[in-house]
Amino acid sequence: MHYLDIKILADCDDGAMVPSLTRHTAEPATAVTRTRLAALWRAGVDAAAVLVFAATGRASHAEALSPGGVLATAGPFLVGLGLGWGLLRWRPDLVPAGSLREGVLLAGTTLIGGMALRALLGAGTAPAFVVVAAVVLLALLPGWRLLARLATRLRRR
Repeated sequence: MHYLDIKILADCDDGAMVPSLTRHTAEPATAVTRTRLAALWRAGVDAAAVLVFAATGRASHAEALSPGGVLATAGPFLVGLGLGWGLLRWRPDLVPAGSLREGVLLAGTTLIGGMALRALLGAGTAPAFVVVAAVVLLALLPGWRLLARLATRLRRR
């Protein structure tokens, strides 16, 4: 990939402004782009984990596993997850990107945001549900990061 860098330079002889064109070769992906893509990938896996959490919960209560039903159950938790990702975007120095601590923080925001929204909507927030949701989210969101880290280490050997 190539791009042109156009600069206006002063001509030394008469002070006239003269354009100067320089051709550069751009890197296929900058570090910033890779970092953003990695964050988007992690956010996507997190969202998939929340959908698995919602589908599993619905199945354990013999509720329909229709896409609408799963999304209705997952919706408040996806909002909580989005709030967590917003916090990480606002304060990227809070936890290391891709770390287990990132997963724990996101599990917390997902749980607290999801339960708060469920309460506002008049949906169930029974203590047993809160405990089960906390355990499952703490297993899923940091858990996949741990598995990815282990797989990366095994590949490097």
